[in-house]
Formats: sequence, structure tokens, C-alpha cells
Amino acid sequence: MAIELDDGCSALDIHREVRCGAASALEIITKLADRVAELNPALNAIVGFDSAAAFEEARRVDRSIASGNVGPLAGVPFTVKDCLWVEGKRATQGSLLFRDLIAPRDAIAVERLRTAGAVFIGMTNCSEFACKGVTDDLMYGITRNPWNLERTSGGSSGGAASAVAAGLSPLAVCTDSGGSTRRPAAMTGVVGMKPSAGLVPHAAGFEEPAFGNGVIGPMARTVADVEAMLKVIAGADARDPSSSGMGEAAARLGSNSPAKAPRIACSERLGLERASDLAVAAAVGGAVEKLRKAGMTIGDADPKWPPGSNEAALMPLQQAGLAALYGSRFRQEPDLFAPDIAVQIEAGLRLSGADVARALLLREQVTRSLAAFFAEIDILLCPTVPVTAWPVAELGPAEIDGQTVSTRAHAAFTPLFNHAGVPACSIPCGTAADGLPVGLQIVGSRLADALVLSVGRRIEEILGRMPMPPGAWRKGAHGSTIGGKCDKGSEVHGSSA
Repeated sequence: MAIELDDGCSALDIHREVRCGAASALEIITKLADRVAELNPALNAIVGFDSAAAFEEARRVDRSIASGNVGPLAGVPFTVKDCLWVEGKRATQGSLLFRDLIAPRDAIAVERLRTAGAVFIGMTNCSEFACKGVTDDLMYGITRNPWNLERTSGGSSGGAASAVAAGLSPLAVCTDSGGSTRRPAAMTGVVGMKPSAGLVPHAAGFEEPAFGNGVIGPMARTVADVEAMLKVIAGADARDPSSSGMGEAAARLGSNSPAKAPRIACSERLGLERASDLAVAAAVGGAVEKLRKAGMTIGDADPKWPPGSNEAALMPLQQAGLAALYGSRFRQEPDLFAPDIAVQIEAGLRLSGADVARALLLREQVTRSLAAFFAEIDILLCPTVPVTAWPVAELGPAEIDGQTVSTRAHAAFTPLFNHAGVPACSIPCGTAADGLPVGLQIVGSRLADALVLSVGRRIEEILGRMPMPPGAWRKGAHGSTIGGKCDKGSEVHGSSA
């Protein structure tokens, strides 16, 4: 088969062509570099693209393949979110504080992807300190949504989402502390996964302000690609004690469907009194009905949360973290911080130890309540974001379903799963009346990542893959046909794929 990069080909398609010799890693990167040069200026998704370095990395992969060492993602391009480290590359967290920082080593996930033969092509834009729901920072500016350039791609992994949706990279390494992978994925029509806490080790890089909520997660156009990437980057590493004992959960990734049908429930609003756009609810409801008609047994159930369970009650953990990390510098040079980040740091500086302890106690209660829910249910389906992408100039939607809301109301359905440490994956489930993508969130119990992805594969099979974004902005993109000599069954002697 021939690969069409401008049709959003999958990572596994690229790997198959490289593995069987129908295309080289260098050929793929050369075509992709043309595409990035033409389309990225309109999006501002990739903020650190070094074509010469990418070409050299592709040549290294080609030499490795020629010697018989074909890694499980050989030849597949990937990007890395600007809040993570890639050795020798600038890493800023979207902050002027780190504009001169050159990463001294790779994050473990990056290290593992390179070992698997994947080719790093560049850093993607993120919000400052990865701590807000849009991608707009003082360092690099606004990232736009390829479905509508006047709309946000979400945050904080908005650069990654925009790049994957536009076909600038088939894989992206992201982070998710409260929905930062899943919400941008939903808003741009791609797949984004928040793994169980600890499944992907993370030892080298910036300190996380969100007190253990943050995880490294994959983003791609298909569930199979996300799963293939997660299988490479997951598993214990002695450098990160939180990953201890994760080998078994990692080994289950990519396994066949479970022997018995999982108990699946759908919750329209997660049992939370939160505003949700009617068009989003209709898209999610229509998708769930289509799944039922295809034979999936899906009931209705809401998690039972402890009183006061909402993001505002848990936000002191992030605010206190930001204040601890950057409060002193903020007092000295406030102009180096964006106004919305300044608000969070100032709030953190006002918090007492008792305020933080109350948030930690609530997190424990949320974790136990959700564990009790998953003792009765295997998989929970719900919306990823209660609204489609809003204008790029706004921090969040001013209204949802006619109700005036806070700028964080768009994040209603994702953060509690971070606090509980459970896996959650967003996959496209169609578009709303405004033509913008809607995401369906698939959630499981802690370390049930393989089951979440297995259900995700089945749902994607029924609903179909999301097409590439329409629009005149991408007309004239380079034709990018590669390969065409390889069938799905082809193998190369010595391949570890």
C-alpha cells in the first residue's frame, strides 16, 4: 500500500512500510519536513523543528534497520511536548524563565521511543508550566486548531494535538495533569491517553507542580497507534520509584479482547452538576446509541463522589505547587509570568497548610469512591469536554449551554481521574452542530489500561476513524505518497516488532 502523509496515515502504517523496505525513515522525514514547513506556520504547533537533526536521526534508524535491528516503531516520527526533556534541545515549559535551558538528557519515554526506532522531529507548544486549558504562552504564542484557525486547540498539550490532527506527526509525547492530553485530543479529533499513574516512568525533567497528578501519555490518530506507543514507553524503571511493579500492567498492553464482555456504563455528566453543551451531549449520546446497536451492552450509571468533589476544591494542589516552585521568582520579576499563571501563583501564596491538607484528604476520598464504583463497573463512558473548541483569544468559554461559567468549566470531566490515578482515553466520536470534533472518554480502574484500550479499539471500529480536518488552510500541501510495495503480512528477519 502507498502511504499518504496528507491523509493522516497511521504510525503503524509508516512502520510497516519501513519494516518491509518499501520506504526509508529518511524518505518519510524528508516528506514530513516539507509538510511541516508548509502547514505549521498557520498552526504554530511545532515550536522546535530541526530538519537537519531529524534527517540525521532518520539516517541512524536506517542504518540500524540495514543491520537487522528493526525496532517496534522503526521509522515513525514523533514530537515531544515542550515541558519534557529531549537531550540537547531547548525545553521551556512555555515560560520565559526557561528560554535558555538546554535539556541535559532525554526523558525516559523519549529514550525508549528512540530505542524502539522512532524518529524525534521537534518540540510542540504547550501552555505555561502546562497549567492551563489553552495553548498560548509568552514564549511562543498561540497554537491554533486545524479544524478552525480561529479556535483553540486546547491545553496544555495543544501543540501536540494540532500537529497530530494536521498530519504533521503521527505520534506525540504529551503530559496530562488534569486533562491536558485528553481535552486537546477531543477538541482536534484525535486520540489521547492518560495512563494509570506510574505506568510510564518519568524521572528526568521539570518538577511537576500538580503533586503527583501528572503523567506522560501518548497521542495519535488511532487507538492502535496510541497502544503501540504506550507499550514502548510503559513499564518499570529504577530511576522512577513510582513505576515500581508496573511490568505486569505494561505487559498486558496490546493483548486480545477480554475473555468476557466488560461491564460498561455511560454517564452523561459524571454525576456532577456541571454545564454541558447540548450539541456535545447529542454527539456523545448518538455515538453510544450506535455502539448499542452494534451489540455492545452499555448501561447507565454515575460515579458517587464525596461531597464537594470538584476541580475548584482540588485546585489548591496545583496552586500551592506553582507557588512553591516559582513564587519567589514571581515576587522578583512578575512580568515574566502570564497574567493567568500569576493569578494561580498568587492564590497558592495565600494558601495555608490546612488548605492543602484538605485538598489532599478530598483526593483520597475521590480515589476510594471511584474504586468502589469500578468494583461494580469495568468501563465508564462519558464526554471528554462539555463544549467544542472556543475562540483562541479566550482562556475558556464564557458560556456553556446558555449558562455563564468560569473559565475552567470546560475541564469538568477530566481532572478527577487524574486525582484517582486511573487510566482514561479520549477518542473522537463525531462532530457537533458547529462542525468541530467531540471526544468520548473511556475510563477504567487503576492499571486497567489494556482493557481501556481494548474497548477503545472496538469503539473506533464501530464509529470509524475521524477524517482529516477540512479547510482551505491546508490546500496545496505537498503530495506525500511513500512506499506502496508492502502488504500487511510482510516481515523482516530480525525484527522485534
